[in-house]
Amino acid sequence: MVKQFYQAFKRRPSMHGYDLSLVWSVLLLLAIGLIMVYSASIAAAEVDHDTGFRSSYFLIRHSIFLFVSLVAAFVAFQVPTRMWQQYSPYIFLFGAGLLILVLIPGIGREVNGSKRWLSLFVINLQPSELMKFFVVLYAADYTVRKAAYMHSLVKGFVPMFVVMLVTGVLLLAEPDFGALAVITAIAMGILFLGGFDWRLFGGLMVALMIGFVLFVVVEPYRMARVVGFMDPWKDPYGKGYQLSHSLIAFGRGEWFGVGLGGSVEKLSYLPEAHTDFLMAIIAEETGFIGIAAVVLLFSWVIFRAFIIGIQATKLERYYSALIAQGIGIWLGVQSVINIGVNMGLLPTKGLTLPLLSFGGSGILANLIALAVLLRVDWENRQLMGGYTV
Repeated sequence: MVKQFYQAFKRRPSMHGYDLSLVWSVLLLLAIGLIMVYSASIAAAEVDHDTGFRSSYFLIRHSIFLFVSLVAAFVAFQVPTRMWQQYSPYIFLFGAGLLILVLIPGIGREVNGSKRWLSLFVINLQPSELMKFFVVLYAADYTVRKAAYMHSLVKGFVPMFVVMLVTGVLLLAEPDFGALAVITAIAMGILFLGGFDWRLFGGLMVALMIGFVLFVVVEPYRMARVVGFMDPWKDPYGKGYQLSHSLIAFGRGEWFGVGLGGSVEKLSYLPEAHTDFLMAIIAEETGFIGIAAVVLLFSWVIFRAFIIGIQATKLERYYSALIAQGIGIWLGVQSVINIGVNMGLLPTKGLTLPLLSFGGSGILANLIALAVLLRVDWENRQLMGGYTV
């Protein structure tokens, strides 16, 4: 594997003939994220981190995360998609191993009652974030290998269901219900795009919805979140505290915001302002205009992911097509959930906003995935003589 990667790197493509609009959209989202993480985290940094760089604590860490992730993305771009396909089962098993390590006492790091992190001394690695990318690779490979059985529930779906069930059990043991929801959406979406029978798919979607409802009902804390989401003002200092302050931030922002740095909610009123609820601070400081810009940038990235996938399908590069569209599903579902939570349209869930929120593992996984998407586009262009739509 190392030898193959070295040979691929030696033949690395020149950075000509790739999707500039996609690259600039991603860079703009990263820039917005860097600015807003700094703005949203000033109060938290002052309170929790008594260092010489108190107010810049999260800015410095986020900048380091971005640099490391961009380097990793550059390396990932050099890897041909055939290598990702060849090693996708092993990459997935590696991810499953990380999920198991998180649950081992003394190895996994517990924060706020959840064991989701592996301590790497300088930073904490969150395997569930990387697992989203690994599931894209594995589900695409599985769908291509099982293409002849996509109309069979037993041969086409059950093996994948068993794999995802094991993954789901590991994620629920942390617990990380948000990551499970995103990973389930990725796997089901790729199966559907790969030709899974639509009638079976419809039945399975109903079964999944029932399953998710049961997951909520059996756990009191999940049920409490749903109740708080439905009427946050009924208990604004308890179950509805986070959401009520998020809605206040949106209300204060109006059309043009209160100005960059002018947020009141980030001053220790809104918990997780620089991570899960960064969109609320964006709304408060930049208003509807800022929210619209972020949504449009995400929409363009997701649109391009699906267009790149369609182009790969026309070239009969089915694995590459499913990777591209799987990445689009991942970013689309996670961003919709995060924004929906911030706006009170969905129950509170511990999911960050891709490319923007503070968090090294999330940024790393996002940028590696987008580098692979760019690689798919680059390979498409080589086969099409450099021309794509």
